[in-house]
Amino acid sequence: MAGSRVPARTRDAVRRRSGQLATAATRSIEQTYGWYGELTAQERSWVAQIAQAGIADFVAWMASPPDDGRHHPEAIFGAAPRALTRSISLAQTLDLVREVVDVVETHVETIARPGDVPALRDAVLRYSREVAFGAAQVYAEAAEQRGAWDARLESLVLDAVLRGEVDESIRSQATALGWSATSSVAVVVGASPAVSVDDFEGVVSGLHRSAARRGLMIIAGVQGRRLVVVLGQVNDLAGDVDSLLEHFGDGPVVHGHLVEDLVAAPLSAGAALAGHDVASGWPRCPRPVSAADLLPERALAGEEWARLELLSTVWEPLQSQPALLETAEQHLDTRSGLEGTARALFVHVNTVRYRIARIGDLTGLDLADPHDAFTVRVALTLGRLLEVSSKSTR
Repeated sequence: MAGSRVPARTRDAVRRRSGQLATAATRSIEQTYGWYGELTAQERSWVAQIAQAGIADFVAWMASPPDDGRHHPEAIFGAAPRALTRSISLAQTLDLVREVVDVVETHVETIARPGDVPALRDAVLRYSREVAFGAAQVYAEAAEQRGAWDARLESLVLDAVLRGEVDESIRSQATALGWSATSSVAVVVGASPAVSVDDFEGVVSGLHRSAARRGLMIIAGVQGRRLVVVLGQVNDLAGDVDSLLEHFGDGPVVHGHLVEDLVAAPLSAGAALAGHDVASGWPRCPRPVSAADLLPERALAGEEWARLELLSTVWEPLQSQPALLETAEQHLDTRSGLEGTARALFVHVNTVRYRIARIGDLTGLDLADPHDAFTVRVALTLGRLLEVSSKSTR
């Protein structure tokens, strides 16, 4: 409902005093709210423009017919750039509206004739309500636009990480998203949840909330059937990834190794993606699982880096100590456990126990664990094949 019940003579009086009222409102805002003094000169001028536009629009609103759907009080915020919504919050904008209304109310009796005062007060209150709703709409639209822009920016940063093209411009874009992690970064890959494309935004939003509760930085997105997450400020990699599992779909969730910063994140991403691609080769793999634990599957799938890693971390340390290499190979080929290995090597069983413990110290793998034993088996097979290949080329 518009304010046409206010007599024309009162509307004219408000119009004549509009400049004074806007100046008084701006001065009152400056004296009442500390945040106003923290604004730049340009931002303060925008606030003054809004105050002037608000009073001018109030006059126009009073003259419009009742229930005039063509009048939109939120249009007063067009007096200032939309960038102002990033400088002052919605609560501060409502403070601004409230102060302008208070100033107008304090001048009602000096503006209107005694008989017109109630109608003018009523018009001020009703108009302020409409402006408040208008302000909320402006901020909601601005937030929606920022959200859409942030989603696009997040997608660009994630694509750069996966492509291995992280440079200073990508770091700047990540910073614009609120990314402040300077260390301990890892990439996590899993199946995207079984939701419609329209619901992917909700999945990513849920990830952001869960990460915030753990104090993690996060960049996330759905890449086809995969959900990819870049984590920063990681303190407990396995625990941090475990806290996000509910957001992934069924199947393995693979995390890469920790790297120093976002620039190095493609290394972790490459390992996580490679691990996720071959995780089906280990049907009972843990969830989550480290990409390093999937080295044998990755090597069998043809990944050269995984083969080199197995050779350097398992084959070479054991090759340098022939007794340990022989014990590992004999133990893997013997069905009778420690005793059978000891008999085959003509040593005491305690010697075998000691050697297997040393193998664990050197490689980080426990031959008593089936998958660790499989990892050692693949590494030793690659090493033997490499030896044969080297001899044949001499």
